[in-house]
Amino acid sequence: MTGTQRRKAADAWAFRTRVEHEAAARFSRLATEISRFDPLSPVPALMRRAAEDEHRHATLCAGLAAAYGTPATASANEVPIAPRALGARAAVLYEVVAACCITETESVATLTSLLAEEIDPGVEKVLRAIARDEVVHGRMGWAHLAREAARYDVSFLSSWIPEMLSGSVEETLFSHLDATPEDRDLLRHGVLPPSQKRTIFARTLEEVVVPGLEQFGIDGSPARAWLCARIR
Repeated sequence: MTGTQRRKAADAWAFRTRVEHEAAARFSRLATEISRFDPLSPVPALMRRAAEDEHRHATLCAGLAAAYGTPATASANEVPIAPRALGARAAVLYEVVAACCITETESVATLTSLLAEEIDPGVEKVLRAIARDEVVHGRMGWAHLAREAARYDVSFLSSWIPEMLSGSVEETLFSHLDATPEDRDLLRHGVLPPSQKRTIFARTLEEVVVPGLEQFGIDGSPARAWLCARIR
């Protein structure tokens, strides 16, 4: 493994460490907020457990970052991501859909793809531990959406899905200007080539996320248009 490869792997796992810390804080906050307006919901308990999972994931990711040469910071700057135009309950739904139905669902697809490759045993152990939990984290989002859809019209989310998608991807994911050669050797260390990341994201959005949202009356056209504008 070259020095450049080691730095890229370390940066990737350090980034994941921060993401996991942020997710833990977000799930803890959302659990409290959901309990206020839906005290009988089973979702807050799932979210509190998910927050514990994310703290554990952060520790695992930080361990890999350090092994590759970059100590990861433990701080998380988690802030509400819902538009201020939304009311309190709608804002929580926005965050749950963005964080769970989209981000966690996409994460499961990414982890599954990585685990289909030849992975370093230490990295594989971490990926499998995270993947088991991310499946549950995605499901709790869909469960909350189902409860809310049974009480009121959630179709208003349709126009907000593009904003959720933009907030869930790295800025460079759909960049066609980056001529840097892809290093598939990094797959062994848990780092997907950009082209493969794009393919996984697009396929999961088209085949899983959008159809799932449409089951609750949320028009998938804005999401499809968002994707088409980036992959054409």
